Amino acid sequence: MHEDVDVLIVGAGHAGAACAIALRQGKFDGTILVIGAEPELPYERPPLSKEYLAGDKPFERLLIRPAGFWAERDVAFRLGTRVTAIDGSAHSVTTDAGDTIGYRHLVWATGGAPRRLTCDGHDLTGVHTVRDRADADRMMAELPRVEHVVVIGGGYIGLEAAAVLAKFGKKVVLLEALDRVLARVAGEPLSRFFEAEHRAHGVEVRLGAAVDCILGEDRVTGVRLSDGEVLRADMVIVGIGIVPAVEPLLAAGAEGGNGVAVDGQCRTSLPDIFAIGDCALHANRFAGGASIRVESVQNANDQAAVAAKAILGQPVAYEAVPWFWSNQYDIKLQTVGLSIGYDLAVVRGDTASRSFTVAYLKQGRVIALDCVNAVKDYVQGRKLVTEGNSVDVARLADPAVPLKELAG
Repeated sequence: MHEDVDVLIVGAGHAGAACAIALRQGKFDGTILVIGAEPELPYERPPLSKEYLAGDKPFERLLIRPAGFWAERDVAFRLGTRVTAIDGSAHSVTTDAGDTIGYRHLVWATGGAPRRLTCDGHDLTGVHTVRDRADADRMMAELPRVEHVVVIGGGYIGLEAAAVLAKFGKKVVLLEALDRVLARVAGEPLSRFFEAEHRAHGVEVRLGAAVDCILGEDRVTGVRLSDGEVLRADMVIVGIGIVPAVEPLLAAGAEGGNGVAVDGQCRTSLPDIFAIGDCALHANRFAGGASIRVESVQNANDQAAVAAKAILGQPVAYEAVPWFWSNQYDIKLQTVGLSIGYDLAVVRGDTASRSFTVAYLKQGRVIALDCVNAVKDYVQGRKLVTEGNSVDVARLADPAVPLKELAG
C-alpha cells in the first residue's frame, strides 16, 4: 500500500505528540500522520518509574491527550508500527508492514531503546527495563511473587525504581559500577545525599559493583558480581541508559552516531527531515556549545515546537534552558541547566535538612542548579542559569540570600 501525507511524524512519545499539537496550534492545515511502535496513544513516560509503577496513577491519567483530542484536530495515528527504511530522495518511508508512505516533511521522534546488559542471563524472565508501559506492566504483574530485587544502574531510572520497590517492602540492592550514583549528571554532594536517603529507606547501595552474569534457568534467581559474590534476585531491573533509535536515518545517509545530528532548527542533513527529542544530537549553548543529546520532557517539547515552526515557515533557533525533575520517596529534585564541565560545586543550605541546593559554577558563572525540596531556589535560580552572570560565591552559599538578589 502507498499513501502520501504532508507531515509524517515517526514516534508517538512526548516529542511526536508535541510536534503534532504545535503544528495544529500554528494553523497547519495539511495532513499529519503519527507512527508509533507501541499500541498506545502518546503518554507521559516519566511516571512509569514513579507514580505508575507505585500504583498511584492509572494509565488513563498518563495520556498526553485523550483520543478525542486527536480526532478533533485530524491527527491520524498508525500504532504498533515501525519504520524500517527511509528513502530521502524519494521522500518516502517503508514500515514493518510493508507499506510505503510518502511525505513532504518527516519528523523523527523515536527516542531510544533501553541499553541492555550483554552478559549471560540478560534475557531471562524477570529481568526488566523501564522504558514503556509494557515494561512497567510486566514488572507489576510479577511483584506479588517477588521479595529480592537487584537494580543495576544508579542513574535516575534506577534510583526511582528502587524507591518505589523499597516502599513496597521489597529487599532491594542497587548496584552502581562507578564510585557514586548519578556520577554522570550531578556533583558528589547530591550523589552522597541520595545514597544516604536510599540506605535510610532500607536499600543496600553497592558502589564500584560490576556484574558478571545473571543466574537462573528460565527465570532469574540471582546476580553474580565480578568478584564472584552472588546476590539473590527474584527480579532484576536494568537502568543503564538508552541507545538512540536512529538506525533507519543513519542508513539513509543522515549525519550522526550517538543520535542523529541536527542544526539549530532541528533539521537533519537529509532534505525535509527533522529529528527531535532524546535521539537528536544538537549543539547546546548550556553545554558550552558541545553537541549532546538531552533526555528530558522539556527538550522533547521545546524541540518539537522548533521543528513545527520550521515546517510552518517561521524558523526559530532552539535555545531553551534544560530542566528536569525526579521524585524519590518524599524528595522532589528539580534541576535547571547542565552541570557539564563545572569547576566548582557549592552547597546552599544543609543536606541533613533535606532541603538544599547544589549550584554548579564554571569560571565564576552559575551553569546549573540541583534543587532538593527547594522550589523557591529553582524558580528564582533559572535566571542565574539562563543569563550566566558572575556571582559572589559566599552569598550564593548563604540560603538566607534569595537567589533573585544574585540574579540582578
